[in-house]
Order: sequence, then C-alpha cells, then structure tokens
Amino acid sequence: MWVKLCCLLLYFLALFVLARVFEAVAWYESGFLATQLVDPVALSFRKLRTILECRGLGHSGLPEKKDVRELVEKSGDLMEGELYSALKEEEASESVSSTNFSGEMHFYELVEDTKDGIWLVQVIANDRSPLVGKFHWEKMVKKVSRFGIRTGTFNCSSDPRYCKRRGWLKSTLIMSVPQTSTSKGKVMLKEYSGRKIEAEHIFKWITAHAASRIKTIYNSEHLKEEWNKSDQYRVKIYLFANLDQPPAFFSALSVKFTGRVEFIFVNVENWDNKSYMAEIGIYKTPSYILRTPEGIYRYGNNTGEFISLRAMDSFLRSLQPEVNDLFVLSLVLVNLMAWMDLFITQGATIKRFVVLISTLGTYNSLLIISWLPVLGFLQLPYLDSFYEYSLKLFRYSNTTTLASWVRADWMFYSSHPALFLSTYLGHGLLIDYFEKKRRRNNNTDEVNANNLEWLSSLWDWYTSYLFHPIASFQHFPFDSDWDEDPDLFLERLAFPDLWLHPLIPTDYIKNLPMWRFQCLGNHSDEEALETFPDSESDSDSENKELFSSDREVSEDDELNTFHRCSEGECRCGIETGSCASQYCHHEPCERKARSYGSYSSAGDMEPDWSAWPPDMLHCTECVVCLENFAKGCLLMGLPCGHVFHQNCIMKWLAGGRHRCPVCRWASYKKKQPYIHPQPLSSEPPS
Repeated sequence: MWVKLCCLLLYFLALFVLARVFEAVAWYESGFLATQLVDPVALSFRKLRTILECRGLGHSGLPEKKDVRELVEKSGDLMEGELYSALKEEEASESVSSTNFSGEMHFYELVEDTKDGIWLVQVIANDRSPLVGKFHWEKMVKKVSRFGIRTGTFNCSSDPRYCKRRGWLKSTLIMSVPQTSTSKGKVMLKEYSGRKIEAEHIFKWITAHAASRIKTIYNSEHLKEEWNKSDQYRVKIYLFANLDQPPAFFSALSVKFTGRVEFIFVNVENWDNKSYMAEIGIYKTPSYILRTPEGIYRYGNNTGEFISLRAMDSFLRSLQPEVNDLFVLSLVLVNLMAWMDLFITQGATIKRFVVLISTLGTYNSLLIISWLPVLGFLQLPYLDSFYEYSLKLFRYSNTTTLASWVRADWMFYSSHPALFLSTYLGHGLLIDYFEKKRRRNNNTDEVNANNLEWLSSLWDWYTSYLFHPIASFQHFPFDSDWDEDPDLFLERLAFPDLWLHPLIPTDYIKNLPMWRFQCLGNHSDEEALETFPDSESDSDSENKELFSSDREVSEDDELNTFHRCSEGECRCGIETGSCASQYCHHEPCERKARSYGSYSSAGDMEPDWSAWPPDMLHCTECVVCLENFAKGCLLMGLPCGHVFHQNCIMKWLAGGRHRCPVCRWASYKKKQPYIHPQPLSSEPPS
C-alpha cells in the first residue's frame, strides 16, 4: 500500500509541475497569465454579454456596449482565466438533461426533500399544452444549469390526484427554494405568475427569489452592527457592490452552503459616507470579503479565484467542508491509489486485472468500514471543540498561495478529463516499465508468465485452498505455539490415502534450508570424486528439469522406500549408531555403522558438521537415490530434520509427495527441532 501511495503522490506532483508548464507556455504564446486582469473596454459586445451570463446578471435592457461594460465592472474584476472559461463554456454545445417526474413520491423525493438546492419544474396540466415551449424550455434549462439549478417536468396525466390536491389546474412553472437559513430546513414552492414566458424574464424571476434569501445591507450603521455581531456563523462572505441585487451565482451559492456560510450583500449604491468601510479595510468596490474568526481574506487576489460559481464553490468547499465532501475526496484518492496496482503488478494480463479487482474491493470495503466509526465519533456532543479546531486548520491551510494553486489545478484538470486520464495512464506505464526492469534485474520469473500459466497456477491454488485449506496457509518456516501439530491426525482422518490427494502449493520449497556438503581434511578433488563418484549438479537448469518431470517417481517407489526404512535400512544418525527418526524404532543399522567406521578409519575425509543447519540430522547418504554425499554437492533438509540431495528431494516434492521419504512427516509443516546427542567415541566399532 505504501508503494501505491508514493506513486500517487508522485503523480500529483507531476500534475502540479505540468500545470506550471502549461502556464509558462500560455504566457510565452499570448503574453498573459490566467491571473492577469482584463480591461472590459477592449472586449467585444459578445464577450461582455457572455461574462454577464456566466455571473448571472441580466442584460436584456442594456442594448449599448457601454452599459454592458459598466455592469461587468460593477460585478467584479475580470481575469484572463475567467474570460477563457466563459468562452469555452459557451462554445460547448452539451445538452443538459432534465428530469421527468413519474408521480408524487418521485417529486417529493427529489424536490421537496432536497434542502440545499433550487429546482425549476414545469407542470403540464391534463389536456393542456406546456406554459414554456420546447425551444424556450431548452434554452432555460441550459441557462439555469450553470448555476446549479436543477430542472424537471411534471405531467399531471401521470398523477392527476396529486395535481388537484396541489391546485395545479393549469400549466405553470414551480420553483423550489429552501425557506429557512438553517441546514436541512423546510422547502417552499413558488409559482410563476408573470405573463412573459421568455427565458430572460423567467430567469429574472428566479434570481429575484434566490436573492431574497441573502441578507442585504443598505447603510453604514447596519453594516457596523452586522460586522461586530457574533452569531452561529463562523464564516461570512460579504459582497460590497453597486448593484440592484447580487449576481445569480452568489445567490445560488447561498443556497448551496446553507447552514455553513452566511452570504451578505452590501449595496453601496446610495452611500454618502463610506468612512466605516475604510475602517474595516474596504477601499474599493466591488469586493468579495471573507470574514472568519482568524481574520479577513480578500477573495480574488490569488490564482484561480475568479468571479464565477465554480471557482467560489471550490474555494468555500475547501474552507468549510462537509463530511460528505471529505468522504468523496477520500473515495477518489483511494480508488486512484488502487488503480496503481494495475501497473505495479507484473506478469499475465489476466493476473493484473484479477489483482486490480481484488484491490478495489478490499480498499473500498476498508474505506467504508473505517468511515463508520468516524461518523459516530463526530456525533458525540463533547467533540464540538475538536470539530472547530479541525475547521480552523482547514481555513488556515486553504487560504495560502499553495492552496490556491491546487484549487486552480483541480478546476483545470476537471474541465479537461481527457488530459487527466492520459497523464494518469502515462504515469502508470512509466511505473510498469521501471517495475518490470527492477524485477528482471532480480531474475523474477513472473515477469514473463503468460495468461495460461497464471490461470493454471491460480487453479492449483484454488483447488488447494478448497480441498486442503490447512496446508495452503502453513508455509515453512511457520512459528507455532504447538510443537507437535495435531492437524496431522485430523488430516489423516479427513483425507485418507484412498481418496484423491489435494494439490498443495510449492511455495514453501523456496524456504527449505540448502547448503553444500563439506568435509574436513586436505584431500584433493580427484580423491573426493573417487570416493563419491555420483555427485549432484546444482545448476538452475537442472532444477527446472526436475519440476518439468514431476511425476517420474511412482507411488510404489515411495512405499518401497518407506518399507526399507522400516526394515532397518535408515541412513541417518550414523554417528550415534541408531536411527534418529521418531517413526523408526528398530535396531541400529550395524552395516551402515560399520561402513561409516571404515570410512573414518581408512583415513578418508570426515564430514564437517559445523556447516549443517542446527535442526538437521547428521547423515552421509541420500535415501532417495541411495548414494553417498559427495564433497561440494548441494543438500536440502526438510522440517523433520532429514537431509537429501537437493535434486533428489526437489524431484520427490515436485511429484506431489509432500512428505518426508523417511518419516512421512509433512514437508510443509514445522517440527520440534532435533537436539543432537553428545558424540560417542571416535574409535571404530569392533
């Protein structure tokens, strides 16, 4: 998880640098930055009208360019970034969807139960034509949707009883606005009573009702009283402007942030004395002032702080977020981090997607589970101070210049989703390239695995988990509090030899101890080869050949080996003259002891037992191939302590026989370590 988190942070850093590169390129080509102010005098009438429509100011009664320009200046400073966004939004001919209500419950659920939004609904009476025609309605929908106002159509033919109860006997327009200034308050429905059905007049009616919810100040005494008043609102935003009513985007935001931020409109049109404005630091109009317990913040001085709904909405969300905003942000970040697994995972394509689906499910489940106690924790009444300190931290951090850059980049990439997805894909491909290169340097075989091989290994794992769940999770070495594993008896009862043997993963073989057989003395390699003519090869290619021929040793050979052990032919514990296996209780193997004695007394080399792992039993012969250990050959030990040629035991285990050839102990389970007894006299037996 930490690797994916680091990759995601690197991606965000790359996006930040890329945004600065785009700004530099735009400045080089056009000679201006997004934060540079634009003189409205130099703009055409069409561009000025576009700016007014984006800000939500009516201009139907202003035929001259001079009047339109003055209205733009009265509503706020214009930046190059806002002009670019407004022109791009006008050129985009995307159709905005409108809701068709199916009945009373559908209408109540979406309109009357929505406490933080504005709805405009066209009611079509029975056997009547709609009040607004199709052309004007589509134009109206597109105009109000940019301010977050949702639209819908209610046909009374679908629920005539509800229309009669509401008094909708003729086609009309209904507007839904929250009635109180508290969060989740009541909703009031207002009916359009005008005669003109043009989009401009209807829009003016909507903005007038939305603006009526905003507290308006008309004189300096009222401003002084309001400025010094302390109430439930910790955050207030003031608009000082020479306008008849606030812009539509300002009114729409007041509805959206009901209960979190208080919006106040200060109309300075007829003010003669503006001394108090100078006292509180307001020297020019229009001005958007954010008042918080920490101080005053002038909106519009930093990057991306445009006079538009989208920019101010992003700004206020960062200062006064809801729990739902934090949850959505965490959900996006967690899924972006989970998708990094598609590029970090190496191997077959199917493996990548299977791992991705598993990661997505795991991360999202953990996210939802972790949010449940957080929500319950925030409901506790004595955590109000903690909540206030958290919001204070948000306000301090999100009024910095770096935070304004991050908000500007978020608005830029969210308006260009193709660029965002392409950069994410490019970043993922770079991660895939470096990860593949790193694993190839480590000689990892999974890089070159194809889909068929991985599906085969997945099926082996699944069947192993299905038929033998205990063995699937107990890899050697496994630290257990039980020295003697009782699962051996249970497995014997559950899986007798007459049944189908389950497939067991061979991952534990990588953890089995391996070492080379060394001898004491100064004998040459030729003498060692004469003493042990059949040495083993420990190359990697031969190991692979052993796994490819994993079924060559038959079950009869396995039983014969076990019977030979039972008849006293154990090749272990030579130095003690007895068999060290707990399953072999016969007399000492005198023939092998005599052989070992002659081996030592003849002046040959003595094995160097110090090079052996402490848990391994001392022996000089492999019971699989019945050959002595040659100097320098590669040995491998099992958890029970018995030692074999590495090639021999690998071939044995790869054939599906996951038990020791000597004592039948499971090769994937740890056993109580064997304690070597004190060595006997070095004199050969008589």
